[in-house]
Amino acid sequence: MNELEKRMNIKNEYLSCYACRDNEAIRLKESDKDIRTDFFRDIDKIIYSLSYIRYIDKTQVFSLKDNDHISRRMIHVQMVSRIARTIGRALGLNEDLIEAASLGHDLGHVPFGHVGERILNDISVRNGEGYFNHNVQSARLLMNVEHNGNGSNICLQTLDAIMCHNGEIELEKYEPMKKDKDMFLKEYEDTYKDNNVSKKLRPMTLEGCVVRISDIISYIGRDIEDAVLLGVLKKEDIPSSITDVLGNNNSDIINTIITDIIDNSMGKPYIEMSPKVFKALKDLKKFNYDHIYSVANSKEEIDNYTKMFNGLFDVLLNQIENNIDSNVNNIFLKNMSKDYLKNTSNKRKVIDYIAGMTDDYFINEYNLYCKK
Repeated sequence: MNELEKRMNIKNEYLSCYACRDNEAIRLKESDKDIRTDFFRDIDKIIYSLSYIRYIDKTQVFSLKDNDHISRRMIHVQMVSRIARTIGRALGLNEDLIEAASLGHDLGHVPFGHVGERILNDISVRNGEGYFNHNVQSARLLMNVEHNGNGSNICLQTLDAIMCHNGEIELEKYEPMKKDKDMFLKEYEDTYKDNNVSKKLRPMTLEGCVVRISDIISYIGRDIEDAVLLGVLKKEDIPSSITDVLGNNNSDIINTIITDIIDNSMGKPYIEMSPKVFKALKDLKKFNYDHIYSVANSKEEIDNYTKMFNGLFDVLLNQIENNIDSNVNNIFLKNMSKDYLKNTSNKRKVIDYIAGMTDDYFINEYNLYCKK
């Protein structure tokens, strides 16, 4: 190993025995080497992807709000990265793997956040394309859609952490599960056949476990800040049984949970919280669902989004099947690889196209083709 390689790999000498080292990185396809380590390269591949650029105009919780201080998906993934890297550094884990997975974990989120995801899932199931989950779509984008349908050749450990990040499910203990390439690909395929598979996924690395809990930490307090800004609730509404443990602002909530995780996970092959902090986190998440997420979109808005998704799906499918002069053919499919065009059903092409849209682009496409 020459001097440059030693410098680029020096952090591996200080990692925990439970960390994933750079020389353990697995790629689905052979790749030429350069001065960067594999997970470091993954970070660059992700931030230079077209999907990453589109984070800037994707909903976090609140859609179409005229307030520039409300979180968007771009801010969320950066917050996940900072929180996860803080935990990872304290525990001696691989920060490059953590950052790559953090920045890529929500690439597959659709227009209008989780509401849009539920609608697109219904469309996907109804059309025989299996279940749609944004975490799985994030991995799909990097494997099969980016780079004109050739994929970005991201490391297996990064893809796995992205696919297994499910921040909607909180656990008191996160323990990695050993996997190889075949096991990962089987899990990936199974998520389309059984909707429960995605809910039970476990990361193959401790770094993936850190990203998963950091996803929850990053939004649990920030969503409250956004809701307060919009007048949806007041901080005084949060029960004292929660604030007495975690605090009543985003900074205190993040600091309390991070510190608790580090204290309870140091030198262990898993990530764990104390029972007191875990209960408070779980209670706060339920509070958010009851007072924020369930009211973030009115019934009229959801009905309208449902009409728009279904209407646009039908129009786009017709445009592809009949090779009609349109954006989906001229912009999205025109330069796609032969393998993507041959091995992807027309319905899946539409799902990929819609899932990749920003909120504004979705509205523009609907207005252009569906609103007469």
